[in-house]
Amino acid sequence: MARVRKSEKPRSTRKGLTVSHRERLVGELRSDPALAAEYLSAAAEDGDPRVYLAALRTVAEAKGMAKLAKAAGVPRESLYRALSSNGNPRFSTLHAVLKAAGLKMAVEVV
Repeated sequence: MARVRKSEKPRSTRKGLTVSHRERLVGELRSDPALAAEYLSAAAEDGDPRVYLAALRTVAEAKGMAKLAKAAGVPRESLYRALSSNGNPRFSTLHAVLKAAGLKMAVEVV
């Protein structure tokens, strides 16, 4: 049986064409406010506050954390801390961040 010889030419890498899931999500959230609202609503339905905080942090990063913190009237470092996995933000902080992001919280009958 004849042996197939591999090509000597190097394979091209596809690194330039790949994007991490998080990078793509942040890009989509940045460009589509309606998607950001749906994303946060889905996170709220999970029932785990950590999931909601992680989603809110992703939306905040998409909008620009420093810009959002300034618009919300919250120091940037405090916002990072409040939206961390160990964070426990006050309602006023959540409300200010959502408002600065162009979003609002809503309640509906289940």
